[in-house]
Amino acid sequence: MSERGQASVELAAAAPALLLLALVLFQLLAVGYSAVLAGDAAEAGALALAGGADARAAARGALPGWSRTRMSVVVSGGSSVRVSLRPPSALALLGRRLEVHATAELGKGT
Repeated sequence: MSERGQASVELAAAAPALLLLALVLFQLLAVGYSAVLAGDAAEAGALALAGGADARAAARGALPGWSRTRMSVVVSGGSSVRVSLRPPSALALLGRRLEVHATAELGKGT
């Protein structure tokens, strides 16, 4: 086999591994970005709650449009906002398993 043919075979063998690595890297970045978004949304909800506004609407408004359908907001006891967000994923089952959560609570006055 010539060097040119061997290089083609090696490239063909390495391409699936590189593609898998790229997909895993994308998924990790998506989970990290979703965690940041969930934290921002929980904070926005808690700030709205402190100001007497609708915490759920504020949390939803703090997120970009694509992520609003992937989130849930729970307000507990009038002092805590918990946001759950599913990151984008090529596999729906994987996206559900990688769901991130963030909680923001109102501080006690001293």
